[in-house]
Amino acid sequence: MKAITVTDEAAGTAGMKLADRPEPQPAINDVIVEVPAAGFVNTELTWPSTWTDRLGRPRAPSIPGHELAGVVTALGYGTTGLSIGQRVFGLTDWYRDGSLADYAAVEARNLAPLPGDVDFTVGASLPISGLTAWQGLLVHGRIQPGQSVLAHGAAGAVGSIVAQLAREFGAYVIGTGRAADRQSALDFGANEFVDLDNEALEDVGPVDLVFDLIGGDIGKRSARLVRPGGTLVSIVGPVEDRPVEGTAIDFVVESGRAQLNEIVQRVRDGRLRTHIGMIANLDDAVATFNSKERHPGKTIIRVR
Repeated sequence: MKAITVTDEAAGTAGMKLADRPEPQPAINDVIVEVPAAGFVNTELTWPSTWTDRLGRPRAPSIPGHELAGVVTALGYGTTGLSIGQRVFGLTDWYRDGSLADYAAVEARNLAPLPGDVDFTVGASLPISGLTAWQGLLVHGRIQPGQSVLAHGAAGAVGSIVAQLAREFGAYVIGTGRAADRQSALDFGANEFVDLDNEALEDVGPVDLVFDLIGGDIGKRSARLVRPGGTLVSIVGPVEDRPVEGTAIDFVVESGRAQLNEIVQRVRDGRLRTHIGMIANLDDAVATFNSKERHPGKTIIRVR
């Protein structure tokens, strides 16, 4: 099969290449998915799991990409809940070869049915962004109606879904980003917007929940905006500067069929829009990942 592979962590996306790889075989409780569309996160090549297995052993050359939408073509021993020919979407395991390939082996529990009225391209854009937003807001942030939410990167792949879900669950949403992102963030549900390059973040005032996708200095300044009893939720690693009288939580997104079902149903009924920034074919994937152009939103590769 054709697949994007990486062999050198130091080379980053410049070290990617399109190669021939053996088709994966399903392990116990796996399915094999033929992949029409896959998602890619540009920080994947810095993750330890891209380069080693769960025992720390090197596994390069690796196939990156952890989001996919496709069709089940084979079942592993003991696999239940899915069937051959079924449309699915979800996450591959962090420590296994991923979705930028003709076929991928995935634990069945990490996948959910993809309704026939949801395009594969849209399905592949949902797992990481949708699950991160859902888990950060509802599981870790425990969002409540009437609260205020500071959503960093509100025009991006994750932040746009954070803004939409926060509004759905009754919050007042303050989005952030660059000046060019203002209208997009407002369109995705932010009540107001802060241009981080030209406007003072501190003018936002106390908020109940910060959803931090940036870290660094912005993360530190955001922690000081959390009101007593509030929460800072981060996906960019351990929180060094914690709210004085609040809670700080950092987490790694996990797959979950029930949550994927909730997310895709919102897409179907119009409550949720995914933000796709760029679409490319597998043959053009390496050039796309190395492009200097800025495209807010999720990058999707049409594998088939």
